[in-house]
Amino acid sequence: MRRSAGFTLTELVMVIVLLGIVATVSVQFVALSTRGAIDLSARQQRSMTGVVISEQISRQLREALPTSVRTNGDCIEWIPIEAASNYLDLPSGPTPDSFNAVALPANRSATGRIVVYGYGSDVYDISSPGPTSPLATMPAGNPEVTVTFDGGATHRFSAKSPEKRFYVVGDPVTLCQSGQWLYRYRNYGINATIATSLPSTFPDREVLAAGLAANSLNFEVTPPSLQRGAVVSFDVTLEDADSGETTAISQEVQIRNVP
Repeated sequence: MRRSAGFTLTELVMVIVLLGIVATVSVQFVALSTRGAIDLSARQQRSMTGVVISEQISRQLREALPTSVRTNGDCIEWIPIEAASNYLDLPSGPTPDSFNAVALPANRSATGRIVVYGYGSDVYDISSPGPTSPLATMPAGNPEVTVTFDGGATHRFSAKSPEKRFYVVGDPVTLCQSGQWLYRYRNYGINATIATSLPSTFPDREVLAAGLAANSLNFEVTPPSLQRGAVVSFDVTLEDADSGETTAISQEVQIRNVP
């Protein structure tokens, strides 16, 4: 009579042990592959965030009045240009409240402060005489228009532009890091010192980016001269909140504008 085929207890235990080893290796392989994919995705996300931050800051700074860019290292402030044209004459007489200028293209109008030259002067000083005027209105027209200071204000400019150039500028803008956040501040007026009287709530304080390593944002400004524009360089480090892995970013922006 033939014996029935089967497994001994020893063979069964060996099979269970081998299956356990195979399962452990498979799980570790899948876990490491998944962890690698997650880390790669996080690095790509930080890199993309860095590109967005660099591009946003660069685009805004390129629209800045060159002599208005200033920094204390942690924050950077500038005055954005709204429009630019050439003046035919500067305000004169006992009540200098207007001047004639070449009209803006496409029948455009503009409102803001008028800045003439500004090299060697503080464009954040709005006293008269000085490079920066009170609020003014530049109407649409062709080919010439009269730019008038609002509210009957008067102003004398302290210098002339070699190219008879003037800018219509808006309110200052400031970027600062606070914790992991990069904030953009606006609508706070003109102050003698950078990072003064900044708003604390939305919409005048906007989140530009998140995920910054603590105290990692640093700005440096090379002032403009008559031979070249201003140069702004900045460094920032992005940090993964879970792994602590970081990505460092450096960027330089040249601000080309005519005095």
